[in-house]
This record gives sequence, C-alpha cells and structure tokens, in this order.
Amino acid sequence: MGYIFTFLIGFGLAVIGGVTLIAYLNFLPAGLSWGDYFIYTTGRIECYFFPVGLVIMALVLYLYPNNP
Repeated sequence: MGYIFTFLIGFGLAVIGGVTLIAYLNFLPAGLSWGDYFIYTTGRIECYFFPVGLVIMALVLYLYPNNP
C-alpha cells in the first residue's frame, strides 16, 4: 500500500510540474527565446516538481518487491 501511495505522490508531482512547464511555453510566442524560457523555469519552484516526481516514480518502481 505504501508503494502505491508513494508512486501516486510522484505521479501527481510530475503532472503538476509538466503542466506548469507546458503552460510556461506560452511565453515563447510573446517574444521570449528558449534561453530566456529555461532561465525563467529554473527560477520557479513548481517546475522542479516534474523531475522530482519522475525520480520518485522510478525509485518506487525499482524498489517494488517482485513476488512471483
């Protein structure tokens, strides 16, 4: 049960971070360059949720016991 809950926490964080990164892509048509986009997103805490969520999900999948 703990593995599933932790996986869902990681999934939720990855979704929040991914949606935020996609939403900030709207700055590109407004005149920002890709470099400005990456500088802006590295300064926002919610953009770090995406890689943290991916790491949590990968860790849970790696540690999940395989009982055949």
